Amino acid sequence: MQDTELTSQPKWTVPEQTATLTIRGLSCASCVRRAETALSQLAGIQSVAINLANASVQVHYIAESVTFAQMRQAVQALGFDLLSSSTETSPEDRAEEERQREYRELRTRLGYGAALLGAVLLLDHGALFGLGHGLTHATVLNHWWQAILTTPLQFGVGWYFHRSSLTLLRHGAANMHTLVTVGTFSAYFYSLLVLLWPELLPTADTVPEVYFETSGTIIVLILLGRWLEARARGRTSQAIRQLVGQVPKTACLLRGTAEVEIPLSQVLPGDRVVVRPGEKLPVDGVVAEGHSSVDESMVTGESLPVERKVGDPVIGGTLNGRGTLVCVATRVGEASVLAQIITLVRQAQGAKPPIAHLADRIAAVFVPVVLVLAAVTFAVWWRLGPEPALSQALLHAVSVLIIACPCALGLATPTAILVGTGRGAELGILIRGSAALETAHRLHRVVFDKTGTLTEGKPVLTDWSGTAADLALVAGAEWSSEHPIALAIVAHAQRENLTLPKADFFEALPGQGVRARFGTQEVLVGTRRLLRAAGIEVAAWEEPLAVLEQAGKTALLAAVAGRVAGIVAMADTVRPGSRAAVAALQRMGITVALLTGDNRRTAQAIAGQLGIMEVLAEVLPGDKAAEMGRLQASGQVVAMVGDGINDAPALARADVGIAMGGGTDVAMEAADITLMRSDPQGVVTAIQLSRATMTNIRQNLFWAFAYNVLLIPLAAGVWYPWFGLHLSPVWAAAVMALSSVTVVSNALRLRRFVAR
Repeated sequence: MQDTELTSQPKWTVPEQTATLTIRGLSCASCVRRAETALSQLAGIQSVAINLANASVQVHYIAESVTFAQMRQAVQALGFDLLSSSTETSPEDRAEEERQREYRELRTRLGYGAALLGAVLLLDHGALFGLGHGLTHATVLNHWWQAILTTPLQFGVGWYFHRSSLTLLRHGAANMHTLVTVGTFSAYFYSLLVLLWPELLPTADTVPEVYFETSGTIIVLILLGRWLEARARGRTSQAIRQLVGQVPKTACLLRGTAEVEIPLSQVLPGDRVVVRPGEKLPVDGVVAEGHSSVDESMVTGESLPVERKVGDPVIGGTLNGRGTLVCVATRVGEASVLAQIITLVRQAQGAKPPIAHLADRIAAVFVPVVLVLAAVTFAVWWRLGPEPALSQALLHAVSVLIIACPCALGLATPTAILVGTGRGAELGILIRGSAALETAHRLHRVVFDKTGTLTEGKPVLTDWSGTAADLALVAGAEWSSEHPIALAIVAHAQRENLTLPKADFFEALPGQGVRARFGTQEVLVGTRRLLRAAGIEVAAWEEPLAVLEQAGKTALLAAVAGRVAGIVAMADTVRPGSRAAVAALQRMGITVALLTGDNRRTAQAIAGQLGIMEVLAEVLPGDKAAEMGRLQASGQVVAMVGDGINDAPALARADVGIAMGGGTDVAMEAADITLMRSDPQGVVTAIQLSRATMTNIRQNLFWAFAYNVLLIPLAAGVWYPWFGLHLSPVWAAAVMALSSVTVVSNALRLRRFVAR
C-alpha cells in the first residue's frame, strides 16, 4: 500500500491503511522494542515496524479504529515523539530533517561540553601541561572548581540523555540513556559526597579522589559517538532520497500550439508533455513526437542510454538526451513507475527481516540485566576489593553501565537493510520486503520460466507446412490471443499480405493452444494433446514435429475442419546474458532448472544451449505453482523467475519470486523481487546482493554481541585478580561511542557493492 495521511477516513474508503511516519528520540534497540510494543497495543493497529537507522515507523492500521493523536500519545508517554505524514514532504525528507535537527543539537552540546571538559581536565591534570598540580595547588579548591565546571556539563549538556531516562523511569522502564544517566550521576554524586562530607568515607584521612572528570568525559565521548553516528547515518538512505528527487516539480504541457508550464500535481493522463534536451521526464508516457536517447540508469541500472522514438514508452524521472520529445502522459503521481519503485523500497526498508527479531528479544531484557550486573559488580568490589574499596566499586560499576549501551545492537540490522535495499534500487533490483532479501541468500535452486525470461519472448514464425488459405485461418484464430506465439503467427501472415477472417468464436486453452470457429469450420492450433482430445489423429506428424523440436523450435499442429492442415513452428532467440547468468548461478552452488509449457524436445534444446541440466517441460500454467510446492517439499529453498500472468501463482508460491521488469504488472505484483531490466544477470546480482547484505548483518550482530560478551567482564574487573586487567569508565565510554560508528560504517560498505 502507499503511504497515507493519518487522518480520519471517509466512510466509503477502505479502512486498512499503511503509513510511514517519523519518530523522534530513539537511541537504542531497547527504545525500538518499547515504542513498537506501545503502538501495537493500541486497538486498530495491525502491525508496527520501526527502523532505528532512519527513525521511521511503518504502521499498518484500521483508520476508523485509531487516530494519529492516539499513536503520538502512546509514544510520548515513553519520552519519544511521532511526526505525522505530510503531502508536502516525503518520509525520507522528514527523516533527514530530523537527523539534521539531531545533528545540530549534538554538535552544539558537544561544543559546550568539550569546552567545559577541557577546563576540568586542565584542573585535574595540569601537571601534564607544566602547571604543577593543576591550575590551583590547593586540592580542595581544585575539586570545587571541577565541581562548578562539571555541574552545567552534567545537568545541561548531559540533559540529552537524562530527559528520556527520567521519562522512562516514571513508567518503570529503561533504555541506553538510562545506563548513561545512572553511570554519570553515580560518578558525579560520589564526587560531591567526597567534597562535602569526606568524613563519611573510610579514606577520609587521605583526601579521597573525586571523579568529576570521569562524569564529564563519559558525557562528551558518548555525545561525540552519537554525533559521528548521526553524520554517518545521513548516507544510509541516500539512494532513495535520490530517487525521490528525480521527478521535476513542474511539467511543460502542449495546449494547441502553446506551451504552458504547470505544477506536476495538475498533470492528467492524456496530457501532451514537452520534454526538451537535458530535462527530466516528469511523467510516464508514450512518445508521440520526436526521437531522442534517454538515460534510464536511475530506474533500470542500465548505464547506456536507450533510444526512444514515436510509440516507445518512457519513464518519469529519467533524463532526456539530445532530442526534444512530446509525450502523452499515461501514468502520473502515485501510479507512475518511479512512485511504485519508491513505495517498494520504503516497504523493504521499513520491514523487519526474521534475523532482526533476535536482536529485539535480547533488547527487551538487555538494559535491566546490565543494571543488575552493575549492582552485583559494585557489591562484590565494595566487599572484596582492595582499598579504596568504595572508589573501586564505583568505577567498575560505572564502567559496566557505560560499556554495555546497546546502540550497536539496535543499528546492526536496520542500517544494513537500509543501505542494501537502496543499493539494489540503484542497480535496478527492487526488493519488496526485507524477508526476501534474507531468504535469497539461502537459495538451493532457481527455476526459470523459458519464454520472455531466458529467451527474448518474441518468437518468429520459421516454418509452415500448409497452404496459404489455411495459414490465413490459423492467423485469424490467433488474432484474439495475446500470447507471443500468436503474435508471431499473425505478424507473419500480415507480412505475407494474407486477409485474416474474423472468428465467430474464440477460446484460449492455457498450456494447450486456441480454438476458434469460422462459420461451420472449427480451427485448432496447439499441442498434440489438444488435437488428440478433439479426436484428430496426429501419429503421422510425429516425425516432422520431432525434427523441428530437436532444432529448438516450438512446433504446433494446426487443424481445420477436423483434419491436420500443417505444422507451424516458431523460434525464440536466447537472451544475450542468459548463458552467463546460468553459469554464474551454477558457480555459486545453485541448481538451475528450466520450467516451460513447451514440449520436452524443444525445452531440452533450449536448455542445452544454456547449460541447464534439469528441465521441467509440458507443465500447464495451473501446475507451475504445484511444481514449486513439490521442490519445496524436498527441503529446498526455491526461487522462481518469470514474467507472464501464468507465472504469477508460481512466483507467489516460491520462497523467492523474481519478476522480469519487462513482464506483466500481475507478475511484478506477485514477486518478491523485481528486475527493472529484462536481463537474467539481474538474478545473479540480486542473490549476490542478498548474500552481501546478510554477511554484513551477521558481521554487525557478531561485533555487537562479541563487544558486550568480551568487554562487560573486563569492565566488571573479572580478570583483575589474575591478570590485573580492568577498564576505566573513560575508556569504556570511548569504546562504546565508537561501536555504533563502526556498525554504521560497516553497513555503508554495501553502497560500493558490485556484482561479481
